[in-house]
Amino acid sequence: MLSVHTSPLDPPGGGDAGGMNVYVVETAKRLAQRGVAVEIFTRATSSDHPPVVDLGDGVHVRHVTAGPFEGLAKEDLPAQLCAFTAGVLRAEVRHDPGWYDVIHSHYWLSGQVGWLARERWGVPLVHSAHTLARVKNDRLADGDAPEPMARIIGEDQVVAEADRLIASTTDEADALRNLYDADPAKVRTIAPGVDLDSFVPGSRSLARHRLGLRDDAHTLLFVGRLQPLKAPDVLIRAAAALAEDPAFSGRLQVVVLGAPSGSGLAHPHYLESLRDDLDLHGVVEFRPPAPRAVVADYYRAADLTVVPSHTESFGLVALESQACGTPVVAASVGGLPTAVADDISGVLVDGHDAQLWGKVLADLLRTPDALARLAAGARPHAERFSWDRTVDALLAAYEEASVELRSRVDADAR
Repeated sequence: MLSVHTSPLDPPGGGDAGGMNVYVVETAKRLAQRGVAVEIFTRATSSDHPPVVDLGDGVHVRHVTAGPFEGLAKEDLPAQLCAFTAGVLRAEVRHDPGWYDVIHSHYWLSGQVGWLARERWGVPLVHSAHTLARVKNDRLADGDAPEPMARIIGEDQVVAEADRLIASTTDEADALRNLYDADPAKVRTIAPGVDLDSFVPGSRSLARHRLGLRDDAHTLLFVGRLQPLKAPDVLIRAAAALAEDPAFSGRLQVVVLGAPSGSGLAHPHYLESLRDDLDLHGVVEFRPPAPRAVVADYYRAADLTVVPSHTESFGLVALESQACGTPVVAASVGGLPTAVADDISGVLVDGHDAQLWGKVLADLLRTPDALARLAAGARPHAERFSWDRTVDALLAAYEEASVELRSRVDADAR
């Protein structure tokens, strides 16, 4: 597996660490459980990183030195792809030929490296985009910078060269075909999963006590990277509308769990300033990214998890929340209509008007029966998505790509 710009060892919720990190770790571990040895190559971002880290039986993370350890943004990494590729190829030459059977690249930077390694090793390249530049540029948040043409060209190249393209949803599969001219025969739609053993329902009151949250307040939760694309500002503006309602005055708490990321790094204190401008200092609380077990407690503590993103390739936060029995209010974009069953496990909202979001949230919070009905539907919906199911489909895609490549090589030899 190739994960150039973000390490699977980094906790999600800040910097460049998000759902992709979770995806890489969870699929790698479960592949190893099936007897597949997995090596994950990622860029070293600290001199303290050992060359190899054991992530569990059969999974190793290899740190590749490519450029300075610190101070490089994701946008700077294309200049280091040659150095990263050299590190990957050097690792392979220490083994007998045929050591690697399949390359699975994550994000377009990794796809560029995988394209070259595929040519060198003669093995199939399976690629997961996770996000697509053309889709992001079509749904930019106010003030957000568009993805550069260099990325779009790089994605075009990877789509053309990969032996299989893994899409999380039918919408992403359509985007690959319609916006990137992907060969339909290469595209496989495989939904991500959720750790159904770690993210489980539990006592809301105990979770709030452990986290130091009020037990008598309506609690709204945002989990994720703090950047315009994820639209945490929509929740804060909606909270301002809620706070003006006498029914919620003094009985509302909003927890924003995450750290600045991407274009949000240019204005790291914007959300705090917005909170203060809206006089929500006693309502909205910012907390840093937390370990996965603690994140599960935050989901259990919330009445609703809010996912107002401008685009999401899937929406793992929504699945994790529902697995904990907490319904979700999410934007009706990207993969969220798949991750959230509208009016069954949560509510989908069109657009990003804060007044509308405030009304949807208020209607649910003041109607306990409706909230309880969605909570009852949350866990069953999440149970439709497991990482084991994801890995079953990935193994099938790996096998298809391998058989197809061998057949093509044999035909060329004849």
